[in-house]
Amino acid sequence: MAGMTDPLAILGGRPAVSRPLQPFNTIGGRERAAVLKFLDGGTPLSGFHGSPRPTFFGGVEVRAFEAAWCERFGVRHTVTVNSATSALIAAMGAVGVSPGDEVITSPYTMTATAIAPLFYGGIPVFADIEPDHFCLDVASVERAITSRTKAIIAVNIFGHPAELAKLRQLADARGIYLIEDNAQGALAEENGRLAGTIGHIGIYSLNIHKHIQTGEGGVLVTEDADLAQRLQLIRNHGENVIDWLKVEDITNLVGMNIRMTELSAAVGRAQLERIDDLVGRAEQIAMRLSQGIRGLNGIIPPAVRQGCRHTYFMWSCKLDPDALGISRSAFAKALNAEGFPNAEGYVAPIYTIPLFQKRIAIGSHGFPFNLGDRTYARGDCPVVEAMHERFLLQFQPVSWEADDEQVDMLIEAVHKVHRHASALAEAAE
Repeated sequence: MAGMTDPLAILGGRPAVSRPLQPFNTIGGRERAAVLKFLDGGTPLSGFHGSPRPTFFGGVEVRAFEAAWCERFGVRHTVTVNSATSALIAAMGAVGVSPGDEVITSPYTMTATAIAPLFYGGIPVFADIEPDHFCLDVASVERAITSRTKAIIAVNIFGHPAELAKLRQLADARGIYLIEDNAQGALAEENGRLAGTIGHIGIYSLNIHKHIQTGEGGVLVTEDADLAQRLQLIRNHGENVIDWLKVEDITNLVGMNIRMTELSAAVGRAQLERIDDLVGRAEQIAMRLSQGIRGLNGIIPPAVRQGCRHTYFMWSCKLDPDALGISRSAFAKALNAEGFPNAEGYVAPIYTIPLFQKRIAIGSHGFPFNLGDRTYARGDCPVVEAMHERFLLQFQPVSWEADDEQVDMLIEAVHKVHRHASALAEAAE
């Protein structure tokens, strides 16, 4: 590694990453071939009908994709939709969330996770995260459970599983549902079980920047045949087929059109065939980074809980500004200048956005917040706030093409900024 004579790029030196990273594109020859084969077949772009007939459950490609997902993930039922956001909303409907029910989740995730209950009148309740893996803290969840609690949405954030077995045990003991938001955790594992398959319902994202993608798309899995049917009904104008399917409990079965297209399913099947390589690529980059910076004072690489597989949608290290002698912001800016793309924190705690601060969601009179007494304020989840505002620094392996030489350059960039922390501190004075 270079010595102290190599000045930081932000102070006029040469960037450590001499070959800038390029965006990674998961779409290749296999996907192109699948799309062309489908288009050449002259099949309609959507195979669904919202009426009582076999195609209520989708066309050939959708059903083939769902079958392939069942086989790959070892689940009984797979239901595809047009996005993971739609999947979250459908899951809330399927488990029977009703006005005034409470749903516990993390405030450190995409807002879709927390807004999903609102569509059925459910009230989001935020539990804090634990500071090492950034997933829901089980003790915080347990404290948040009340007689109104209907479900827990555990987020396997950044590709690391939450304590899913413990959360499922807690949910079962309290007679509530566990939903896994596994949008970022394809192939993540806890003690040999795939994340997304431990809760009552698991949700995966096929958004363009996930491990595998269809542009937009989502997948739900469950072992429960009744839940699977309810998800299918919510997906596709379920009110039209109640008599045909002889459904007795029609709660929340006012259906939507959140169906996946045949074209997306064709791309999804091709991507699913490559999932091991695509996930493995992100893991390799992340683990090489972690090994390369291990031992640097004030920088803690991502932790992996024993028995778990982390699939690194995000590589999330923690900085200790006191040990470094500079702020996270100063470190991040210098690192960006060296050619290491990074982000400070992730998203602001969800309870700080206007929807929760003003308690205005559906309509203008405060529904569903006016059905309960939940309020939201800074300080509600101190670990989340500390991680976001002070400690967490992130890089997204799934988004960048990086060969071994470039990863070594990224490692050198971290070392270089670490070596020159005092120079940064002096420049800031």
